Amino acid sequence: MSDVIVFDLYGVIARTQTDEARREIETRAGLAEAGVPAAAFWDAYWDRRPAYDAGQSSADYWAAVAARLGITIPDVPALVEADLNSWTDVDETMVALVGELADQGRTLGLLSNIITDLVPRFEARHGSWLRRFAALTYSCRIGVAKPDPRAYLICAERLGAAPADIVFFDDNAANVVAARAVGMRAEVFTSPEGVRATVGA
Repeated sequence: MSDVIVFDLYGVIARTQTDEARREIETRAGLAEAGVPAAAFWDAYWDRRPAYDAGQSSADYWAAVAARLGITIPDVPALVEADLNSWTDVDETMVALVGELADQGRTLGLLSNIITDLVPRFEARHGSWLRRFAALTYSCRIGVAKPDPRAYLICAERLGAAPADIVFFDDNAANVVAARAVGMRAEVFTSPEGVRATVGA
């Protein structure tokens, strides 16, 4: 049985962006008016995201995206709002599993690449189950994002555990490889059932 379990947030407990949310972001970015293909926009969105995850301001992030695309975003606050709203939904089955593991006495940690403006919004909406975690390690607050090895080591330190004593789940294979490199037992997240099988729940 694994007693120290760390979860990624998005793609594991929280849901990733829906198609509807992505279309709203594209609209707010003014892609049609600028003649920018959606694929080019999303390439810029993700290419510039690491600095945003590590604490860059929303204004600077969207300025970097616009500069790469050679466009002017018509209403940055509205775009920020649409982007933040796209990252607030969760998988209730996984939320229930978090509660179950906490009730069993497991030590739980969260290690998430997440932007500064999203943290208070997400915590306000989901504070009831986030309180079950012994440590919430957010990239924007530690200044480094996965797969930087420092992110995993900071998370382990905050949990008071050695990396070798931690089981880590992430939907991104590169992040799993990086966790293993610092000594964690790490698995690519596939389902709640997979988590149960791995940790002996």
